[in-house]
Amino acid sequence: MDDLILLYEIIQTLTAPGPLPRNLQQILNILAQREGMERGTITILNPETNEIHIEVAQGLTAEARRRGRYKLGEGVTGRVVETGEPVVVPRISQEPLFLNRTRTRGRDKDELSFLCVPIKINHQTIGALSVDRRFQDLNLDRDLRLLTIIASIIAQAGNNLLLLDQEKEKLRNENLELKGALRERYRVGNIIGNSSRMRQVFEMIHRVAKSKATILIRGESGTGKELVAQAIHYNSPRATKPFVKVNLAALPETLVESELFGHEKGAFTGALHRKQGRFELAQGGTVFLDEIGDLPPSVQLKLLRFIQEREFSRLGSTATLKADVRLIAATHRDLEKLVADGLFREDLYYRLNVFPIYLPPLRERKTDILLLAEHFLEKYARENQMPTPRLSQGAVDLLMQHSWPGNVRELENVIERALLVCDGDTILSSHLPPSLQPRWSTPTATEGPATGAKLSLAAQVEALEKELITEALIATRGNQSAAAKYLDTSLRILGYKIRRYGIDPKAFRKET
Repeated sequence: MDDLILLYEIIQTLTAPGPLPRNLQQILNILAQREGMERGTITILNPETNEIHIEVAQGLTAEARRRGRYKLGEGVTGRVVETGEPVVVPRISQEPLFLNRTRTRGRDKDELSFLCVPIKINHQTIGALSVDRRFQDLNLDRDLRLLTIIASIIAQAGNNLLLLDQEKEKLRNENLELKGALRERYRVGNIIGNSSRMRQVFEMIHRVAKSKATILIRGESGTGKELVAQAIHYNSPRATKPFVKVNLAALPETLVESELFGHEKGAFTGALHRKQGRFELAQGGTVFLDEIGDLPPSVQLKLLRFIQEREFSRLGSTATLKADVRLIAATHRDLEKLVADGLFREDLYYRLNVFPIYLPPLRERKTDILLLAEHFLEKYARENQMPTPRLSQGAVDLLMQHSWPGNVRELENVIERALLVCDGDTILSSHLPPSLQPRWSTPTATEGPATGAKLSLAAQVEALEKELITEALIATRGNQSAAAKYLDTSLRILGYKIRRYGIDPKAFRKET
């Protein structure tokens, strides 16, 4: 009955709220107080190092706990963990395997017994429970059974924690998958980018796509305003309906009204047939008005009426037509200045500017440059049925240093050209167009503005030579003999060039 009461108390202690080590410490205290089992320890096996260390102890100093480390199979504790079988040492003074690693047994060690039982989870030994007993004519078999049961209870609690950790790990993995899906969400349509500025754009696209709000996309030429408009349309409930785009800057002023609203036969000279306008053709869908800043003042009032009423009349007709159309406008111009100068209606500006989206220029999203470059490389290599080359470090440096006044469109043209002029498997800096080449010397702090001095031929040759050697070492993982063969030169000449340019071949051996 006393054993049952003891086991009940131990179970209550182990399942009490609080951290497991504290509860285990309390169990060892109970064994010492109720059963006289002193210097109790719970040791844990580290599977990576195969070292056994004391996790919880009773009656031991911190220094003694640090000393209590065993290798698998070493000493009594090490053998118990290795074999998974309990051990009873009636007199530790007569047991050569007993190491007294903690140095806590002094002059009375010949009067001590030592009991050690394995702690197992799913038939795998993860540690051991051990205690000291005063050597007397006691029932060590009873003590061994009691400790074995307690070790099983501890193992079950540990297994529950393990299952809980596995569940936490599963939740963490699910969280990572959700975050991955969220990152995938930040790749809308054909828009490439993972910079913080572009993530903000993607978030705004998802927020506004499902609504009916009129959208104004701002940004420099070549930043991808049309792609954003398409992404909004194809992520909206109107995705199955037409997406009609109108570049207002490309239309003669006299034809803008006709293109947008249509005309009747005979409305003007040359109007031989009735023509439907873009708003009619986009029924149920989206109209994208690119370069809205170039909209002629004569058409601005009619567009304002359409936005307010979703009604319009064809040129040369008095009949009023309705169109269920979403409007997305875009411009690279400063509309506020146009309003201030009287070139753009203020009321139309506010009607268009319901939900503005600003696209940052490429120079403000440097982290996207390589991502875009790789995308365009794969795109044009696939179109031209060519293997996809990689970018050399020299080419990467030039791409990152360029200011990109033409933005993404300019980068796309640069990559397409480089792919066509490259004959090997690597795009070098020399394959990039002259606009990206370092033709001017970099000004120093004392020089102030750029001096305008062109780089000499020798300097450009050296830069290209250094780049070729670097790429060869990257390709051969720092093997100079292989790099010399790669460059079709001798090892002696290559070694001379490496020393001259201060290149460390060992640095490329890590790139495996």
